[in-house]
Amino acid sequence: MAAVAKVKQDMPPAGGYGPIDYKRHLPRRGLSGYSLFALGIGSLLVGYYTLIKWNRERRRLLIEELESRIALFPLLQAESDRRTLRLLRENLEEEANIMKDVPGWKVGESVFHTDRWVTPTADELYYLRPSDERYHQKYGFQWYV
Repeated sequence: MAAVAKVKQDMPPAGGYGPIDYKRHLPRRGLSGYSLFALGIGSLLVGYYTLIKWNRERRRLLIEELESRIALFPLLQAESDRRTLRLLRENLEEEANIMKDVPGWKVGESVFHTDRWVTPTADELYYLRPSDERYHQKYGFQWYV
């Protein structure tokens, strides 16, 4: 019989094994909660500051635009009145030319029973003009509607 070799069993070291590390060890990523909160509050404050600044600037621009409109209104009104009077004069000349053969016709007689000025409508001003001119005057830039 052959001699059977004696097997040496593995044994723990003297004093035992050390503790097993089973907890997760993730690296820290990003900012802490407090710093994120402070960053959010800071960005809100900066946003509100720029919003307030922009609103003040916008209000200043609106006031400036309103003042310029107020300053230009008499000029624009005078130009509009000149255009209206020119059209009325041309209409009266054309009416006199058209109705010259009609006995008893009074050129420029008002259809209103008043001595006060009544602003003529676009139809009254442009009835002797081409239809596209009257259409443009009545509807202006509403060609896309």
